[in-house]
Amino acid sequence: MKRAVSISLGSSKRNKAVVVTLLGEQVSIERIGTDGDMEAAALKYKELDGQVDAFGVGGADLGLLVDTKWYPLYSVNRMVRFVKKTPIVDGTGLKITLEKKAAPFLDAHIKDYIDQHGRKAFIMTGADRWGLTRSFLDAGYECVFGDMMFSLGIPIPVRTDRALKILAAILMPIAGRLPFEWVYPVGEKQEERKPKHAKYFHWATVVAGDCHYIKRYMPDDMQGKVVVTNTTTTEDVEFFRRCGVKYLVTATPVIEGRSFGTNMMEAALIAVSGKGRVLTHAEYEELLEKLGFEPQLQELN
Repeated sequence: MKRAVSISLGSSKRNKAVVVTLLGEQVSIERIGTDGDMEAAALKYKELDGQVDAFGVGGADLGLLVDTKWYPLYSVNRMVRFVKKTPIVDGTGLKITLEKKAAPFLDAHIKDYIDQHGRKAFIMTGADRWGLTRSFLDAGYECVFGDMMFSLGIPIPVRTDRALKILAAILMPIAGRLPFEWVYPVGEKQEERKPKHAKYFHWATVVAGDCHYIKRYMPDDMQGKVVVTNTTTTEDVEFFRRCGVKYLVTATPVIEGRSFGTNMMEAALIAVSGKGRVLTHAEYEELLEKLGFEPQLQELN
């Protein structure tokens, strides 16, 4: 049996291990949270290096791919310094390939609802989810990106992909060297609620991006909203339901009541490919087509 393991800076409360069948082959996929402890994560990678078929980096990114430009996050890269044998990915490959299907998927399933309420998307952070960014812009949505609001704490909306690229070019050489927990919640902080910038949530028809960011900052009233995100547990789904979310779309498949992160599913694809290396975007596309992977839609209210 193939084995893919995601070691995450997130809460250990969200740990999960299941066996799935992909392309006729069984793959064990397992998520291990370290509650924000980077050194514990590094040692777990060291322990399992060469023992599993692929690693995922959960709760963090090794870097940001903004259009075609890669910006490394140096503090996160230290976490994987012991990995010498097992291929390791942070989900960027699937963010680019799978998440770019989000807006066309909405049009295929709930276009009338979207058009009735307006093609307006609030994307929590556009620079690190370029697939989502391009998906909604290419589909003709008016977009607001919360990169400065949520990653930097500066209450300025970004509205174009050009502005995102300029922002990344100016800030990422500096931000990439900051401690990761300064720009993204890790461990138990992921469960904290700090609602802000409610007017943009209320303005949008679609709220898209990282699940932790959405839950952390969204207002209690999300009546009628469409949420497009990645990793969700059954508790996350129930939380969105209580807040009035109409439709929930997850970019990765729902397995045993939850969707795993793009890093986990990307590692699973590497494991089942048998190539023993990180795949190209074209190879991911080919595997996704064979598997029939597409976003999942749930009507919550």
